[in-house]
Amino acid sequence: MASGEEDGTVDEKETNNKKKRTKGAIATAWLAFYNIAMTAGWLVLAVSMIRYYLQRGTHKGLYKTIAKTLKFFQTFALLEVGHCAIGIVRTSVIVTGVQVCSRIFLVWFITNSIRQIQNEESVILFVVVWTITEITRYSFYTFNLLHHLPYFIKWARYNMFIVMYPLGVIGELLTIHAALPYVRRSGMFSLRLPNKYNVSFDYYYFLIIVMLSYIPLFPQLYFHMLRQRRRVLHGEVIVEKDE
Repeated sequence: MASGEEDGTVDEKETNNKKKRTKGAIATAWLAFYNIAMTAGWLVLAVSMIRYYLQRGTHKGLYKTIAKTLKFFQTFALLEVGHCAIGIVRTSVIVTGVQVCSRIFLVWFITNSIRQIQNEESVILFVVVWTITEITRYSFYTFNLLHHLPYFIKWARYNMFIVMYPLGVIGELLTIHAALPYVRRSGMFSLRLPNKYNVSFDYYYFLIIVMLSYIPLFPQLYFHMLRQRRRVLHGEVIVEKDE
């Protein structure tokens, strides 16, 4: 009798293990597909920018030619929040959500919505930085999932951000700053009193708050990446406090 119960327990464990392996294989296959697609998308963006500049010799009008591709692939990155939420990627949902949504906000609600700033150098700056960063990041994830990670991609992933991250932040902040006069004059996305909802919202001051939020957020994310760099490239054991 006891032997039969033990056999049943063993069979149940084997079945559970098979289910876990199957789910793991499906998750890995999906993540590999996703990262390959995102690498390809950002590469297309890079090629489009290089071709445009070589043909025109200026950044004027560049954003308009890449806008659809940029909006599609940056919005598609919302899936990464879902990956964290369901547990197939071990990263904080909140951190990933903030990073992805802040970029989507900048693309859709600032650069796409205010055409007057689309030729600003700051826009090209953050787009170029994002492109280089994302090609490196998604390539890293892809090769890592396939267990064939070239060292130069690993090196690039954990070294290029040292320069790229601050440059990207500068581009983003300058772009928001350039948008402020147009937002103030047009009153776009703002809600004035009186109205039937009895609520007011000023998009101009909201953007100022967004800019100020970079002060506490940027150092946290930047130093987190520096800690990751030491751990991955130099093998240091980093003990982080529970938040």
